[in-house]
Amino acid sequence: MNKRNTSILNRREFIKGSLLSLACFPKLGLASLIEKEQGKKVNIALFKTQDRKEGIREVLKLLDFPSVNGKKVMLKPNFNTAGPAPASTHNDTLSQLIHEMREQGAAKITVGERSGPPPTKSVLEDKGIFQLAQELNFEIINYEELTEKDWVHFNPPGNHWKEGFYLARPGVEADYFVSTCCLKTHGYGGVFTMSIKLAVGLTPKKLMRELHNSPDMRKMIAELNLGYKPQLIVLDGIEAFVDGGPSRGTKKEANIFLAGIDRIAVDAVGIAVLKDLGSNEAIMGRKIFEQEQIKRAVELGLGVSKPEQIELVTPDKPSQEYAKKVKSILAQG
Repeated sequence: MNKRNTSILNRREFIKGSLLSLACFPKLGLASLIEKEQGKKVNIALFKTQDRKEGIREVLKLLDFPSVNGKKVMLKPNFNTAGPAPASTHNDTLSQLIHEMREQGAAKITVGERSGPPPTKSVLEDKGIFQLAQELNFEIINYEELTEKDWVHFNPPGNHWKEGFYLARPGVEADYFVSTCCLKTHGYGGVFTMSIKLAVGLTPKKLMRELHNSPDMRKMIAELNLGYKPQLIVLDGIEAFVDGGPSRGTKKEANIFLAGIDRIAVDAVGIAVLKDLGSNEAIMGRKIFEQEQIKRAVELGLGVSKPEQIELVTPDKPSQEYAKKVKSILAQG
């Protein structure tokens, strides 16, 4: 596979690379760089609903996110398997998000994914995504079918991958990247799988053995996020796995939609919701910002660094009341 093309190195990646390099040399100003990148508060839209279409419409109204007008959108769903939500992104969620992006002026929409363990093509077929693409006029990129030149190599200083990692070039070089994730625990070492862990679906399958056999799995998941940055994240929490996952688990209704532009903030709020629902010991027994995925992501400067930086914005009284409860859980760490 090709080494990373220096032409895609932009200011954001330079800052992230600087943070990683300075991690070994704290006296050179790591703390001030992170503070500058993470100092501002971020909004997370929260809406209580049982309707996916309404949920997406409302959270996007609440959120100030970068304009999609004239942009080519790469949309990353959660298609580990073809199982019903929250095992995979619900087709209604995907459809409504595509509709909203087109309404806001997207020039082109592509859905890119690498499933696993099942073959990506089989998952897309079983979920009816090829038919949906014809109906809604979007393209599909199966990352499992990419050639060697279509993978970008990253090996930032201090990462926990043996020889760095690869991400799909269409995702890395996307004009506008949208993530849509589910609300669930991960029973195979990840602890939880939301927006940060969505990055695993941008990697080639051959890296999965190293990831799943490493005691640093959760740190490695966070490190994948250095290679790309979503402009918009939407989390479908109508149903949630509070134990097990990612494909099967103990299901509860959360009846919530979240949206934001900060991966750490979205996942932190999602974990707070799991805590409210009553989850497993890996979730309930550890503070949110002490979770390894979150902690490593904070070290890398990927988003907010503490709960106080998260502002919950809501459209109605039921959402406001629930936001108070979530905010209280966040405040505990």
